[in-house]
Amino acid sequence: MKGVALIAHDNQKPNIVNWAKANLEILRRFKLYGTGTTGRMVHEQAGLEVECFLSGPLGGDAQIGALVATGHINAVIFFVDPLTSMPHDPDVRMLLRICNVHNVPLATNPATAELIIDSPIFQQG
Repeated sequence: MKGVALIAHDNQKPNIVNWAKANLEILRRFKLYGTGTTGRMVHEQAGLEVECFLSGPLGGDAQIGALVATGHINAVIFFVDPLTSMPHDPDVRMLLRICNVHNVPLATNPATAELIIDSPIFQQG
């Protein structure tokens, strides 16, 4: 089963929940992982099963990165807040680097998230 990680900066959490609700049937086919608050919100508000890790600033991004590196996560959906500087920006860059090293797609907004989950390559298997 393909794994998908769900992460969102604070100002983007409502957007990722709405995106998950709009894509319920597709997302139910995947093993979902999430950083603390994002994963919990998606579970509670969209009704999807999400394995939750620490919040991003406490190491959740690194936990997701480890699963990307070991082949458990096939796509990362990370809605970033482009207008607010985050103290854990180095963690975000680490996750981007891990995804690039392991050729795992990473979406940073709803438009790229749609392209990833709707792509024929991702729909296989």
